[in-house]
Amino acid sequence: MRATVLRTQVIAAARRPGRLILTGLAVLVASFVVFGVVLAQDITERTARDTLSDTPAATDLVIGDPEQPPPALTALHAVRAVPGVVEAVGRVTIGVSVGGGYVNLQADPGTGPLATVRLVQGSYPDRPGEIAVSPRTVERMGLTVGTVTTGRGGELGTETPLTVTGVVDTPADDGANAYAPDDVVAGWAHLSSVERIDLRAAPGATQTVRQRLTTTVPAGVPVRSGAEVRDTEADAAAEQVGRLFALVGMFVGIAVAAAALVVTSTFRIVFAQRMQHLALLRAVGAGRGALVGALTAEGALTGLVAGVVGVAAALAVGQALPPLLRALGTVVSSPGLPLTAAVAVVVGAVVLTVAAVLAPAFSAARVSPLEALRAASVTAGRRGIGPARLVFGVLLVLGALLAGVAAVRRMPTPDAESYDPMAGLLLLVASGALAFFALVALGPLLVRPVLAVAGWPLRQLGALGRLAVSGIGGTPRRAAAVSVVVALGVTLISGVIIGGASMRVVADRDLALSAPADFEVASSEGASLPVAVLARARTTSAALARAVPYRMVHDVALSRDGKRLGDAEVGFSTTDLDLSALPTLADLPVAQGSLADRGPGRVVLGDQVARVTGLRAGDTVTLGRDTSTVEVRVAAVLPGRGPLYAGILANRADLDRIGGPTAYTGLLADAARTGEDGRTAGVRALRQAIGTAAGLHISVLADERDRNDAVLSALVWITAGLVGLTVLIAVVGVGSTTALSVVERVRESGLLRAVGLSRAGLRTMLTVESGLYGVIGATFGLLLGVPYAWLAVRALGLDAPLTLPVLPLVGLFAALVGLTALAGVLPARRAARVSPVAALGVEG
Repeated sequence: MRATVLRTQVIAAARRPGRLILTGLAVLVASFVVFGVVLAQDITERTARDTLSDTPAATDLVIGDPEQPPPALTALHAVRAVPGVVEAVGRVTIGVSVGGGYVNLQADPGTGPLATVRLVQGSYPDRPGEIAVSPRTVERMGLTVGTVTTGRGGELGTETPLTVTGVVDTPADDGANAYAPDDVVAGWAHLSSVERIDLRAAPGATQTVRQRLTTTVPAGVPVRSGAEVRDTEADAAAEQVGRLFALVGMFVGIAVAAAALVVTSTFRIVFAQRMQHLALLRAVGAGRGALVGALTAEGALTGLVAGVVGVAAALAVGQALPPLLRALGTVVSSPGLPLTAAVAVVVGAVVLTVAAVLAPAFSAARVSPLEALRAASVTAGRRGIGPARLVFGVLLVLGALLAGVAAVRRMPTPDAESYDPMAGLLLLVASGALAFFALVALGPLLVRPVLAVAGWPLRQLGALGRLAVSGIGGTPRRAAAVSVVVALGVTLISGVIIGGASMRVVADRDLALSAPADFEVASSEGASLPVAVLARARTTSAALARAVPYRMVHDVALSRDGKRLGDAEVGFSTTDLDLSALPTLADLPVAQGSLADRGPGRVVLGDQVARVTGLRAGDTVTLGRDTSTVEVRVAAVLPGRGPLYAGILANRADLDRIGGPTAYTGLLADAARTGEDGRTAGVRALRQAIGTAAGLHISVLADERDRNDAVLSALVWITAGLVGLTVLIAVVGVGSTTALSVVERVRESGLLRAVGLSRAGLRTMLTVESGLYGVIGATFGLLLGVPYAWLAVRALGLDAPLTLPVLPLVGLFAALVGLTALAGVLPARRAARVSPVAALGVEG
């Protein structure tokens, strides 16, 4: 009998592949995502290996290693004389001060197989004092072909002439790149060594040359093959890729768990629809064990089909995408064919589905034949939960609260000097996991109050609204099972949104202090900013919106009652920068006091200075420099460091009283126009303003802001995208649940149509029901996501305020409701197409 039941169930399932795919749709999507991530990692690693190595493909041997002493310049000359060596080039990079800025001067042959740059204008340098620059360096620094300037770098003690002879195309151009052959760089900078030596050997002579080098290269200097070095560089890049995808794997695991919840709910609906059939099997002698085995086998078949289809779809997309990207100009390597991973994903899909089907299978098998024959949806329509589940849910809530309280107690205090966030974060993860499982356990009870509030506006709209709300309220266990998956996705995404917004507040605050303007003109040690430079900068309104000078000293002491405060031996950096003159600094947040209170006799301290000195807003302290002192009051304490990394912000008059420099030491300026053209015009205007003044250099602080902003934005969007996998699974679950619910409620739909409900009305009712899954899930998700996101930010020790981005959260809520409603559109259209006569003729 057991074999007969098993065969009957499996054959019946196999004859309806559409129902099979619909039941396992969440597993299909999860299989697609998991195998897609495997292929994405393979593509990324192969691309990294193919494109991210700094060693040219023509390099046969490399002499030197970053962990070892560098090869001497004499070794380079000796290597070139070794028989079989066709070409040998030294690689070295030095920082060079050039005309008020800095460039990275790199040794590169410029031509031939070992060159990494390509000449596009002028001629490549061939004598000491000549350089070629990148196109962006030309724009930013005005170093056009033929420009003669001065520079100092390497082992040079004084500035010597530099002539720009050409412009080269480079792999990466950050606006501060210069190139010349190794002998030109070494001769100009008086270098005695290079970082490494790359060489090409005659065809077939690589091993012979390597043996000969043992008598030429000093002992302790390694000789490696070019392929080995390229593999090492690529492996380093691939290792970073591996770490990234380890993080991706965590989010994929969450998505897989969500798929398991969706599949469990789906099988409950499917088995509830077939209670009459299962009861007949029980009536003719099938035992509960036989039914459980048959239903589990059906789940295994569903997982197998869904896994195979998901893996095949991911493989098709993974193989087709790289050629398409290459055709669009993006260099991307094609993936291999990871058969082992494919088989593992399919097996995992089967195991996942079997695990998800066990609870519904046991539940369906426990129903007696008489009870099952009475109605098809009794099990699905149960409204409450048992005492054991209630007690278990309450225990989970208590566990989540205890773990949360323990995490709060580990939060950093304002005076904490060292803090390890790992323990607090782990406790928060444990608390969040317990809270989510508590939601799973108590969901059917929690659905009712949420639905009562969320459904009130719908009930006021008439019969359709009341029918939609009652359709969800009539099956609270099903509503809870689907909504908790939506809640998981909303919790994670809302956490990312809130955490990202809080981190952006901190990042914007830190950048406003470290890079408060687009440009900085700073003087070298002992130099000052001529008044004429400031005057010229202020007259170039077409390129510069503002120019704000400042003074900076690094030896100011703080004392009270004759006792020096803090442990700084030299003193604290102090500036008299006018905060009100710069828009980015006008509204700085403060940890204590008020910036409006600053003025003569009052100072603002950075958090670190306040911490090491024990000073607070309102305290009186003495500023001292050499023998001059002035008594001041602390007006405010900033939550981070002070502007331009200064620990103390003093008034100009107070800085004069303690013997501050009479001349400015630097200035900050903003570009009059946005974008790269505006920055280029600003840099050129500042260079014209500097003119022949010595000891001044220009830094483009706006580039630093852009890099940090890009990194933070990419981090937030990548994390949100990964978390979105869970939302995708949830939406699929809503769609499959609605589709199966339509089949279950054919007679109900027919009766509604028979009493006068139009097709459009039926479609609207079912679509609104699907949207209510999103309303309930999004409500649960926000109630969990907001507090846990705030606690996570606090646990990281970022000293960020709780930022509640209302519009993005409202948008997230609306988007989830819209997506879940959209998931019910097709099933609703299908239900509306069935005629009332045919629907009423269907057996329950």
